[in-house]
Amino acid sequence: MTERHPFHNLLPPQTRALKQFALRLTANDHRAEDLVQVTMLKAWAKRDSFKPDTNLRAWLFTILRNTFYSDLRKYRREVEDVDGIRAAALCEEPRQDHVLALKELVSAIVGLPQKQRKPIVLMGAYGFSQLEAAAACGCTVGTIKSRVSRGRTTLCAVLDHDMDRPDRAGNDAVI
Repeated sequence: MTERHPFHNLLPPQTRALKQFALRLTANDHRAEDLVQVTMLKAWAKRDSFKPDTNLRAWLFTILRNTFYSDLRKYRREVEDVDGIRAAALCEEPRQDHVLALKELVSAIVGLPQKQRKPIVLMGAYGFSQLEAAAACGCTVGTIKSRVSRGRTTLCAVLDHDMDRPDRAGNDAVI
């Protein structure tokens, strides 16, 4: 038969003093009981580090006080969010969906004829005006308008066609 650890006899008489100390710190009966219970568990887990010649009550009070302050620091950073509004605000959409949509758009732009691709890129990506795009392409503003319109129609058709595929259903295309 194994010998019982001295803590079996030393801990129970300390619970009343611990509860009073915890109650003074927390001013809440339930939190005080929880704090005493956690203190007892921590003390039991570290029972081999207790030196028998020292003051057990002071050792337990130190554990209780340190646990209280650690919990206080932890609770200070927590925010009560009963209805989940704050948590919902922290959520963000998966980034890979946007990356995939961008890759599809770039792929569709690359598939455009050069006469449609250049005005789309100049105006869409670089922010050129119609006049600046016309000058860069060496044509009139009316021609640029026509090429951009045809290019957008082609892009919409290509991207909408991809949306009809079963593996892409439900994802929005970015144009």
